[in-house]
Amino acid sequence: MIGFMIMKTTKITRGGQISIPSSIRHRWGTSTLALEDLGDRVVLRPAPDDPIAAARGALAGELSMRSDQLRKAAREDDALAEQRRHAAK
Repeated sequence: MIGFMIMKTTKITRGGQISIPSSIRHRWGTSTLALEDLGDRVVLRPAPDDPIAAARGALAGELSMRSDQLRKAAREDDALAEQRRHAAK
């Protein structure tokens, strides 16, 4: 963990750009960063290149469980509707 805490400095260009060393970019595995202004410092965090796909993957288990519940409820509703149809005849 100590190797990750090495302070690096970089210059800000006139256009407001900075360079992130390649060793850090490769370790993060993304070309997108989240920038947080904390007043006395700026925090850069790796962010997913495709946030929609990342959210889909992070919620996959929860969404599949919910969709299973919805399917079960729909099947039960269909069965009740079928029973009512037969009872009305």
